[in-house]
Amino acid sequence: MAISVLADIVGSRRLDDRSSAQRTIEAAIDRVHGDLPVAVQPLAPTVGDEFQGVFGELEHALASVLLLRLALPDGLECRFGVGVGDIRTVPSAAGAIPEGPGWWAAREAIEVVHARQQRAVPALRTWVVGGGEEDALMHRQISLANAYLLSRDQVVGAMAERTRRLVYGRCLGRTQKQLAEGEGITQSAVSQALTSSGAAGVVEGYRLLIRAGAA
Repeated sequence: MAISVLADIVGSRRLDDRSSAQRTIEAAIDRVHGDLPVAVQPLAPTVGDEFQGVFGELEHALASVLLLRLALPDGLECRFGVGVGDIRTVPSAAGAIPEGPGWWAAREAIEVVHARQQRAVPALRTWVVGGGEEDALMHRQISLANAYLLSRDQVVGAMAERTRRLVYGRCLGRTQKQLAEGEGITQSAVSQALTSSGAAGVVEGYRLLIRAGAA
């Protein structure tokens, strides 16, 4: 059973420079895969404003999505639909076409994010849906993952761009001193930004995902 990830750009039609946004997202994807090379197929652009990727573990998909959210600058966001289920490809003269329950579930998850962010949960950016083949244990994992994502997206969505960069660094194990030097600010300023933003919970959640994915 694979983990399919679909991403689309939030408000892509309203961007002043769509081409620049595409390059920025692709560079961020490359950076994340370089720092956390766990994707079976790293996210890659498809059509319109979408990207597709495949992971072997749900925890790895959620960790990678977090890093990508942290890596993007202000004014540029993506929604992420995560599908759990088998995937396959259909041969075509234009190339293999991905399909299967995993992809259909990821599409449904994107639609859930879009609907919920327009109503009760505007900060939501990520959701997980099962393709209907998962066992009771995976079904429970999906429910727990979504409960976690509701809180995580709320915290990350409230962060300033610099804070997201700091949290990205902390997820990768960089010290506050190293982060301060990279940003050209004091270590005290780094500590204050991390503490006031709720970064500790985000970083610890990331580390738990990595450990669980490796188990």
